[in-house]
Amino acid sequence: MKPTILALSIALAAALSPQAASAAPAASSSAASAASAASVRVMASHKSPFNCGKTFYANNWIDTPPHNPEGSIDWQTYGSDAINGEPVRATAAGTAYFNDAGSTSYGKWVEVRHSDGTRTRYAHLATMVRAAGGSMSVGQGTQIGTVGSTGGSNAPHLHYEQRTSGGAVDTSPTVEGVTVSLGQKKAVTSTNACGGNPYTPEEVCGSGYATIDSAALTGGRVYLLYNSGNGNNCVTTLKTTNVGTPSSMSAFLEPEGSSRTTNSGSFGYYAGPVTRSAPGTCVKWGGSIGSDSYTSPFEHCGS
Repeated sequence: MKPTILALSIALAAALSPQAASAAPAASSSAASAASAASVRVMASHKSPFNCGKTFYANNWIDTPPHNPEGSIDWQTYGSDAINGEPVRATAAGTAYFNDAGSTSYGKWVEVRHSDGTRTRYAHLATMVRAAGGSMSVGQGTQIGTVGSTGGSNAPHLHYEQRTSGGAVDTSPTVEGVTVSLGQKKAVTSTNACGGNPYTPEEVCGSGYATIDSAALTGGRVYLLYNSGNGNNCVTTLKTTNVGTPSSMSAFLEPEGSSRTTNSGSFGYYAGPVTRSAPGTCVKWGGSIGSDSYTSPFEHCGS
């Protein structure tokens, strides 16, 4: 490798590599850095990335060398509650993208891109709910992985960033209404995933779908959606109770004159999505949660 290319590669790796939880904080930062940080803010409302009721330290290090990137949060063990292995949840709704840098940099990490263009990053994960290269729609509170110590980390913790739509790191991120500025370490209690399903039918089915019908089930609801752009129907069944606990669920869709497509199994949040092309065709749709089920007649012809 040429010396110039090698130098650029090393510089890029250093820029992307968050510091480990055990890095020692420095005593101060420059006034110029603080003034610059004050102008960078992420406006979306974020909850803690942990289960409802969990309290962990949010540590916004001022390191020597600086925490990389400066302004990111290291979530760490609080009291006797060790953070290692804790479920990690999206702090706001969006689309999650799953990555793996191996034994360097972030290790296993997820970026969630939010509807306002802002982003959050979750690094050093032990596990992810999708393989690297995958993506999925998430609601606020959707689990995306578990806390670990992969990549350039020497102790279990969650490296967390809030970024503007332009990519700049918010150096005073706010979660649960608590702002953690440079040099601060605060105990933050989560209200994330404290009830209700973090998903919406539109998030499950994807961009372009709108709900056109639904039916109540004991413990949830089954939805029929339609995408006018491509003529596809979509059915999903969402829980409203025992959310996050896997149990028997299903969703199905049957265009008139065609076979039925069903998704069934033990799910924590939703069954489906089941998608079929049916422009100008009547459809039968439905789903189940436990022993309660719904089956429509053939309807919504020509939708």
